[in-house]
Amino acid sequence: MSPFRPVAWITHPACLRHGAGQNHPECPQRLQVIEERLRQKGLLDFMQQIEAPAATVEQLLRVHDRAHVERVLHADTTHGPFWHDPDTAQDADTLEAVLHAAGAGVKAVDLVLSGQAGFAFCAVRPPGHHAERGRAMGFCFFNSVAVAAAHAMAQGLERIAILDFDVHYGNGTANIFAGDERVVLYSTYQNPLYPYWQSPGIDNLVDVSLPPHSGSAQFRAAVSKHWIPRMLEQKPQLILVSAGFDAHAEDPLAGLQFSYEDYAWVAGQIQDVAEACCPGRVVATLEGGYSLHALARCVEQFLQPFVTAT
Repeated sequence: MSPFRPVAWITHPACLRHGAGQNHPECPQRLQVIEERLRQKGLLDFMQQIEAPAATVEQLLRVHDRAHVERVLHADTTHGPFWHDPDTAQDADTLEAVLHAAGAGVKAVDLVLSGQAGFAFCAVRPPGHHAERGRAMGFCFFNSVAVAAAHAMAQGLERIAILDFDVHYGNGTANIFAGDERVVLYSTYQNPLYPYWQSPGIDNLVDVSLPPHSGSAQFRAAVSKHWIPRMLEQKPQLILVSAGFDAHAEDPLAGLQFSYEDYAWVAGQIQDVAEACCPGRVVATLEGGYSLHALARCVEQFLQPFVTAT
């Protein structure tokens, strides 16, 4: 039986204020429906609720070029949004949101490495896994999971697994860590689909592309065949999760057909590896998921195994 390890829920009010643009799918309601669902189901009663700090410039510069950090820090939003690309608009409230989104991962790493939590979920927006070392793109400004990984390595960790089951490939995370033997990025994603990633065959990028309309069987086979054996070989000291829920069948932006139960199943797989390799230390941060109805239930399914394990 696993020892008792508290579960942390980390967020910040600023994450609700970032405005991605009128009718943009990456909207504040994403966080609201998740929290409403978890309160309704009583899951938040079993989680430490913690306010995310802001990431420091030093923490951001571990994974991003100075020019990119300065561009986001000093974007002129006085007369309207600053558009980093056609999908990624920075308004007057964005900077505070992205700093706290990245800071949530740093706080989560500190909690699990100190033993104050076994699992931490960062309920933040905007997402981060498309943000490359030198540019914002795909709704993302700073790469929160990469900032968390770099913070863990600054504490002395040498083996980190990043798992990304978002329907879109985490090109930013790959761009930052490709060739860094301390980090292995494990991905499932729909192909072809934005950002139209073609795997370069680099050893620390475990890429499993799935064709449109792939469902539960293909996803579970990919994780079982390609992720789990490599993770057990890697023996990560910490598992980070880019938790995107836009591969669900109801999501409007893509064409995979994952079920609610798939997210509970993959959570169980992650738990098993974490227990075997890194005394249960897992940090997850919210990435995609744009059907409000499905998103709230997917997050509930993913969190349930971690919460009930306590």
